[in-house]
Order: sequence, then structure tokens, then C-alpha cells
Amino acid sequence: MKNVHFLGVVLWVCLFLALISTHVSATSKPNIIVVMADDMGWGDSATYGHETIKTPSLDKLAAQGVKFTQGYSSAGVCSPARSSILTGRTPYRNGVWRHLSGRHEAHLRASEITYPSLFQQAGYSTGHFGKWHLLSKHQFNNEGYPHPNDHGFDYWFATQNNAEPSHKNPNNFIRNHKAVGEMKGYSAPLVADEAIRWIETGRDASKPFMMSVWFHEPHKPIATDIKFSALYPNENPVNKKYFGNITQMDYALGKIMEVLDEQGLSDNTFVIFLSDNGPVVGVGGNSGGLRGLKRNDFEGGIRVPFVVRWPGHIQPGTVNDTPIIGSDIFSTVLAIADIPAPRDRKIDGVNFLPALAGKELQRSTPLFWRTHVSPAEDRVAMRIGDWKIVGNDTLTEFMLFNVQTDWQEKNNLASKMPEKLTVMKARLLETWEDIKTDGPNQWWENETNPPRKGATLNY
Repeated sequence: MKNVHFLGVVLWVCLFLALISTHVSATSKPNIIVVMADDMGWGDSATYGHETIKTPSLDKLAAQGVKFTQGYSSAGVCSPARSSILTGRTPYRNGVWRHLSGRHEAHLRASEITYPSLFQQAGYSTGHFGKWHLLSKHQFNNEGYPHPNDHGFDYWFATQNNAEPSHKNPNNFIRNHKAVGEMKGYSAPLVADEAIRWIETGRDASKPFMMSVWFHEPHKPIATDIKFSALYPNENPVNKKYFGNITQMDYALGKIMEVLDEQGLSDNTFVIFLSDNGPVVGVGGNSGGLRGLKRNDFEGGIRVPFVVRWPGHIQPGTVNDTPIIGSDIFSTVLAIADIPAPRDRKIDGVNFLPALAGKELQRSTPLFWRTHVSPAEDRVAMRIGDWKIVGNDTLTEFMLFNVQTDWQEKNNLASKMPEKLTVMKARLLETWEDIKTDGPNQWWENETNPPRKGATLNY
């Protein structure tokens, strides 16, 4: 009888230790925060060399981590870039091949596996804050279509696309399918405040957390708190508003960073900051000297600020020129949390952390872009190593650049290096064939309302 009692005690102790071990394992896993700006150019911050714009929070983030000088968005416009981050798949493969504004059927399908859903299944508390833009306006908050909660977010606070009527006093936020109504203040700080409340009191504190914070700034229509525009008294009205808008967003980023410090979470939190695409002409955006702007597949449309911090794992204050892309975020965050990636589909992104140790990233799919509203001459692009090929809308004319040395894409080498062009062209066409046959091609092949020539595009 004593032996039975002793055995029972041993079993209970083993179970108790197992429970403790499971709890410690769960709470010791890294937290993940992906912060994204909207239409912020590669040159729109002090961090990346702008001589006037003040971005102390982003500067601090870079000083505590790594600044990638050749970080890319997966598309020259919003929705495709965002879909690629969540799925690790290039936009035409995951179906969000275009911006989602009107009455298009394209959306982030429920069949796509997002990293938030995998984190949720792995025991993380998950939240999304800010812009969503992964379904069209007539689909948003319509129960017939998948929303953030269908893609792995326990809690969400979002707009379909832009903050309306502007960044000031937005009235179109939805919180977990319920309209919020007008909110007093400016979009980025409001989004940050919601995210902070969730960190402090809204999430399950017994779990590690994963969150996305997708700011609206500096997408137009721009509205800037006077306390930020006043920082630029010598600028013209356009620049004063735009520069202040970047600083307004940077202030919101700083609020989140401060809370991580106050809560003792910074050391165990992996933070990424990037933009969804390049800047917009006419509102003050700056590509940092790169060719092209938003909607281009030249560097100015797709190369974006890309900063990563992970204390104890990333050497502070480092700069890295390895080309990485938004779709790499999927594989990277899964790898650091030791969560297996899905094996039933093609994942285009790779874990970029080996690049920090000087290792070459092994890609089965090259860096690839096809932006539906790019000008005809640069509708598609692909980069392998130092080389980038840019093709027109009919895939009949091509340009070739060594973007490692010619980062402004001034020297088209197509006629001077025909053999290299032939190799790159063959790989480009092969890659496009693989991607287009894997995605829901009926969505783009049946497109009936492409943008009108000369139309004003507010996305």
C-alpha cells in the first residue's frame, strides 16, 4: 500500500513538473511584433539618411538591432505586399495580386495559411492593430469573407484601407467586427494606444504574444498633429505636413517600445519595422535617390526601410546589405519561435537571420515582383544576387541592372551583356510560369475594371 501511495506521489510530482516545464517553455518563447508604415519611402527617415525628418524611435530601434539597406517589399502597392508578409508567398501565388479597393473578388483566402494562425495554434496570444486592406471595401466586415480573426488573430482593431476621413479623428475603425465610431486624435498614436492596452491588459499574459501594428501614416489623405508639423518651421506646407506625419508615426512606434521596456518585455521581443512600398509623388515622399516611386518595380517602388531588433541575438547597431523581402518575415518568425512551416504549399520567403552571420540565403524562388499598376516598362522584375532584370507588361522588352553597384538603376546593361540577359530572362519567365499557375489566376485573367489611364489612384 505504501508503494502504491509512493507511486502516486511520484506520478503527481512528475505531472506537476511537466506542467511547470510546459508553462516556462510557453512564456519563454519570443514575442513577435511586426510594425509597418504605409507608403513610407526608403529615404523618408533620419535612419536612412534624410537630413531633415526626425525619427528618433526608428533611429533607436536600428541602434539596438540591424538596419537592412536592401530590404524589399513584395510589391509596389499595398495589399499584395501585406498578403506576402502574412503568408510567405509571393502575391500572385497567394491570390492578393492587386490593391483591394473597389468590388474585386480577390481577397486573402481562408485557404491561405498565415503565420498568425500558426502562432495561435502554437499557444500564442495574437493581435492585429491598424490597417488591414486584404479584402475589398464591400467585403470588409461582411461575414461572407475571411477577416483578421479568420487568419489567426484573437483580437483585431482595423480599417479596411485608409483612415477616414484622414489621419485626424478617424471614424472607420472596426474592433472585432464592431464599429468603433469617431475617435479623437491621430491615427498612429490611436493605433499605438490600442496596441498598448492589449499588451498591458487585453492579452493572455500567461502566453507569449504575436502582434502586427500596421500604421496608416504617411498614406494620404495626410493629417498631422501641429506638435509634429511645428518641428519643421522652415519647410514649405507640403513638406511640413509630410515630415511631421513621419515623426507622428515614429512617436507612436516609440510609445510601443517604451511599454515593452516598462513591462520588461523588450529583451524577449523580436521587432521588425518596414514599409509596405515606396513613397508617393507630390506629397513629400522621398525614395532616397532610388529610381521610381510607389507602383514602380524599379527600386524606388519596392526598396523600403527594414529594421530588426532582437536583443541578445542581433548585434546592436549593425548594417547589412543582404537583399531580403517582405515574404521572408513568415519563415523568419516561424524559425525563431520553433514553429514548423506548412509543407503542403510553396513558401517563397526564407529565414533571413543566417544573413546576419554572413551566410548566403538559399532561395528556391528568386526575389520577384509583378505590380499590376506599374508603368508598362517596369511591370515585372526579378533579382538574383547582384543582378536585377526588369520587364515590360507583355514580357517582350527587358532591362538589366547590377543593382549592387548601380543602385539607382541608371545603367541598363541589356545590350552590353546579352548572355547574362538571356539567362536572367529565362529564369524570370520560368518563375512567373510557376507562380501564375499556382495561384487563383481566374481573378486576374477575368479582371474587368483595370485602372483608367490618368486616373487618380488613392491606394
